[in-house]
Amino acid sequence: MRIKKKKNVPSEIFTGSMADISFLLIIYFMITSAFSATRGLDFALPEDTQTPEIKQEDSIDVHVMRGGVIEVDQKGIPIEGLLPYVAQKLKQNPDKPVILRTDPDATYGDMILVFDELRQAPDKIDMEIKTISIPTRREIENLWSMLGIQ
Repeated sequence: MRIKKKKNVPSEIFTGSMADISFLLIIYFMITSAFSATRGLDFALPEDTQTPEIKQEDSIDVHVMRGGVIEVDQKGIPIEGLLPYVAQKLKQNPDKPVILRTDPDATYGDMILVFDELRQAPDKIDMEIKTISIPTRREIENLWSMLGIQ
């Protein structure tokens, strides 16, 4: 018994619906990419855009240097003399801010020691320091270099 062979039917992948599938994928990615667009933070800016500019003379400048040496308003002061000096300045103006700068070579522990001392002002000198500001390295480089302060 002989089995008859079928005629050679060329093997072919049907691609008729390939265009439909690719079109649907394009639509899907277009829609989902609109959902994944990142949005910024929503916040309301204050109406009054004029911020008061604090001059260096209107603040108490505390500079912590290498080895724990402290300069307050460009005068060397030991850590024990920091709060009495600040109290004297705050009696003149209780809203005077304290700017705490650190030298790049100073240790983190020295800066924390001075910061903790300033935060203990209500207990030690019965006066509150309303603002203790620690500027960033970029602020120090930009602002203080313009003012000529080292």
